[in-house]
Amino acid sequence: MSEDEADRDDSEPDETNAGDDFETVVSQVHDRVDPDEDERTRLREVAATLTERAETAATELCADADVIQVGSTARNTWISGDRDIDVFVRFPPELDRETLEQYGLEVGHATLPDGHEEYAEHPYVKGEVEGFDVDVVPCFRLESATEIRSAVDRTPFHTRYLEQRLDDELADDVRLTKQFLKGIGAYGSDLRTRGFSGYLTELLVVEYGGFRPLLEAAADWQPPVELDPEDHGRARETASPSRNEAVGDADLPFTDPLVVIDPTDPERNVAAVCSAANVARFQHYARAFLEEPSVDFFEPDDPDALTAAELHEHLERRDTTPVAVRFDSPDLVDDQLYPQLQKSLEGIANGLDDRGFDVFRATAFADDTAVVFAELAVSERPAVERHRGPPVHVRSHAEGFYEAYADDPDVYGPFVVEDRYVAEREREFTTARAFLESDRLFDVGLGAHVETALEDGYEVLVGTEVTALLPEFGIPLAEYFDPRP
Repeated sequence: MSEDEADRDDSEPDETNAGDDFETVVSQVHDRVDPDEDERTRLREVAATLTERAETAATELCADADVIQVGSTARNTWISGDRDIDVFVRFPPELDRETLEQYGLEVGHATLPDGHEEYAEHPYVKGEVEGFDVDVVPCFRLESATEIRSAVDRTPFHTRYLEQRLDDELADDVRLTKQFLKGIGAYGSDLRTRGFSGYLTELLVVEYGGFRPLLEAAADWQPPVELDPEDHGRARETASPSRNEAVGDADLPFTDPLVVIDPTDPERNVAAVCSAANVARFQHYARAFLEEPSVDFFEPDDPDALTAAELHEHLERRDTTPVAVRFDSPDLVDDQLYPQLQKSLEGIANGLDDRGFDVFRATAFADDTAVVFAELAVSERPAVERHRGPPVHVRSHAEGFYEAYADDPDVYGPFVVEDRYVAEREREFTTARAFLESDRLFDVGLGAHVETALEDGYEVLVGTEVTALLPEFGIPLAEYFDPRP
């Protein structure tokens, strides 16, 4: 999306034309995102075959087992071209966890002979059948979502709840909303994106009654936004983000910018993973789209990779100093890697700030290697730094401070400024590079696996040296130097 489309003027739109444009755009997007009858029929046939295979294998192992299809393809909210089929194998709650996992894998391999095992909260089988990506996941068959033993146990309750509330028109609007969120980069509950999940999107469309009412409401949201579809009354009174009595927060209210109480589990915020930035991003583009509808909002606008000449032009124009810490990316899935990268980014940025290098902006990205990238307003500091002591009248502390520095030949002072002792002492690091290349880097808060990777070796790039990042990270750097809402 161009800047012209994102940054509108404040003039009043022509409501008649805007309405016509809205319906025209929506119709065009529907033509692209709504599966046609052939696609629907093909999916139903493949899903029925997979369900039958899974049922046969499951009931041979456990007579009380059953199989259901869940997710967007089960709820008729999938976008044309999406090829995901989620088959859940439900076992009675009397089964122990170890047996459930064993039976689940056996059923998965019987259903997907060429599939492979993957691991989330417990193992499951993933594979491809006639062009469809298929997950066969075991779970417990429970009476209530509040009895869950693992996160996947909730999913059948979500499917049942929405099947009873989604008609064809709302399902169409869910598809529109999902594609809109994809277009603006806010769709996905993975911990790299921290956006809107499919289930959250469906609940919002149902709650507000469609795509347009949702956009109109979001345009005026005042976070924290609190929605409680089933009136559990838990948004601020007793709802808990963690349901963890051991740490003493089981009765605390949610503190997220968007709170949508799970209709099937009143102690869960469906929007807990959604970042404040993505809530704000949705608001921005809701306003922009309502003001001037365009199909461009529904298409991700990935930039071209930044060139060396463009990078040098940005650096010269901005007159800042970029620094990068680059290391081999830990062998983790994104949902484990990105929280650790974020923690490490915050630790390194704070370490630079604490030493006077004034972080202007910072980010992190990963591929084969991982990078913590910061832009500094100050890259070099004087050889001395001022250390303020306690007020002179606080005798015990003041005397201790004075005695610590009084006989040090490398210290200027102590002397008095206003009512305090002050000493000017040698600065530990005069350049950001010196700090980043020192062992003191490991004193900041780092993710555990990131710290291990850094111990194995890393490189520090400063100034135009960051050009070396372009072959691997040209697109993330293009996004960094052309930021948009």
